[in-house]
Amino acid sequence: MNILHLDSSILGTASITRALGRRLVERLARDLPGATVHYRDLADNPVPHLSGAFLAAQAADDSAGQFGAEIALSDEIIQEFLAADVLVIGAPMYNFSISTQLKAWIDRIAVAGRTFAYSPNGPVGLAGGKKIYVISGRGSSFAAGSPVEPWDFQEPYLRAALGFVGITDIDFIRAEGVARSELRDAAIASAEYAIDAMDIGIGPLLEAA
Repeated sequence: MNILHLDSSILGTASITRALGRRLVERLARDLPGATVHYRDLADNPVPHLSGAFLAAQAADDSAGQFGAEIALSDEIIQEFLAADVLVIGAPMYNFSISTQLKAWIDRIAVAGRTFAYSPNGPVGLAGGKKIYVISGRGSSFAAGSPVEPWDFQEPYLRAALGFVGITDIDFIRAEGVARSELRDAAIASAEYAIDAMDIGIGPLLEAA
């Protein structure tokens, strides 16, 4: 059983999603005997954003040229993504969407022929069979019925991007309204309770290991 843990918050030790993500990974590691955890910090060690020059070098398989190290990094990212059975993604909401650091990672895993393929009926995801937990921290509450619900481009985008590569088993753990001092502690406690009480599907995960 391989667990891939990603952090993308730029707030370091002040980050809510980092703390909640650690809590969930610790629970998974405890409840899934023999599980291995691979960690990637997308903020402290950011993945470069794609460039036209890189894509040209990658298409030419110029692994010995200027972009050799970046080509190797892209392959490493895809390999660790494909090897993961479970992903825990720390995804704070920044300006109604995800961080640019997380977007850069998604750009590296959405690769034709590796994680999706084109077919006569449209794209087909090739990376299914994984379980994803998204730890979401939000300054405001974007709950159903709230005035700002239509501004939530974070969760719909992640469901679409991950669904595009074939992953539909996605759970969101949300700490909502953390920018408001009167709501912060309760929002964090609610997310912690959700992590501690959730059914992580131990049986099916162990069968897939």
